[in-house]
Amino acid sequence: MLALPFWLVTICLFVLGAIIGSFLNVVIYRTVQEQSWIKGRSKCEFCQQKIAWYDNIPLLSFFFLKGKCRHCQQTIGFIHPVVEFLTGALFVWWYWGGFWFFRLTQHPFQTLQPLFWLLVGILLLIIFVADLRYLIIPDLAAGALLMITLLYRVSLTMMGVMQLRDLQLAVISSIIITIGFALLWLITKGKGFGLGDVKLVFPLGLLLGWPKILVGVFLAFFIGAITGIILISLKRKKFGQVIAFGPFLVLGTVLALIWGEVIWHGYLGFFK
Repeated sequence: MLALPFWLVTICLFVLGAIIGSFLNVVIYRTVQEQSWIKGRSKCEFCQQKIAWYDNIPLLSFFFLKGKCRHCQQTIGFIHPVVEFLTGALFVWWYWGGFWFFRLTQHPFQTLQPLFWLLVGILLLIIFVADLRYLIIPDLAAGALLMITLLYRVSLTMMGVMQLRDLQLAVISSIIITIGFALLWLITKGKGFGLGDVKLVFPLGLLLGWPKILVGVFLAFFIGAITGIILISLKRKKFGQVIAFGPFLVLGTVLALIWGEVIWHGYLGFFK
């Protein structure tokens, strides 16, 4: 049975994550609006009234206000508490997952590895929500993901934890996939997916490596196609209407990180 301190730390981390999730909502909105997310207090997206601290408590304020602005009574997007909850859940997963996911014990990776995956999770969440809500993948988020992933992979290689061949395969496969996406973007004149998706697929390739990047991209297209068919059948979207593809790339990446090898080897098993 897990000790009381374990659950106390879990609760504290969830609260911390929810607070950071509230800040991520601000970062996403202001980045898309090309505003500074460092200066100025939070405002209602509709009436622009400043939000008091007691109306800005993660998760709780949304439910106390019944999902509406105190001043103009406009409905607050449900995505706000969802992001707060998911960020809190991410921090809890990070804490719980440390017992089985973060396995590197070589200094300094016993510390860097957990921090790296936490940052990756936060950046993927920003990309997911920004593209889902505004059809924009922030360059800052995609660039940060590329930078920290490249630095992490290169560091692993220099320390002998990762084979140079694996890094080379990751870079080559990422370049090939990015070129493929760029060609599709040109052929479809941006109707298939946006330029932001082209920029995003390269750091995702570095993150997944070979052959998981193929699994991740396949799952993204597969889940995207199924979702598109469902939305069209429910008349929520019309055929040819734009659907954000970034969230599917993020979902495909997460699934490939967890089950990529199993799916890949299962696929190869059909040819034996």
